[in-house]
Amino acid sequence: MKRTARRLVIDRIACTGHGLCAELFPEQLALDDWGYPIQSPGPIAGGDTRHAQRAVAACPALAMRLEAARG
Repeated sequence: MKRTARRLVIDRIACTGHGLCAELFPEQLALDDWGYPIQSPGPIAGGDTRHAQRAVAACPALAMRLEAARG
């Protein structure tokens, strides 16, 4: 069974810059000078999906989601 590639989507308007996402998912997220996430391009590597799910679930502003990667 083939796994669908996933990507992380950040709602930049809803994000309030808590920075918890980057602590939980440093493989793909870093913080800018104001504490807002900077995302690495591309889909999430298969082994990192659990970390991405934790970051999405822990977001205090509910500003993140996982969805199927395009193409």
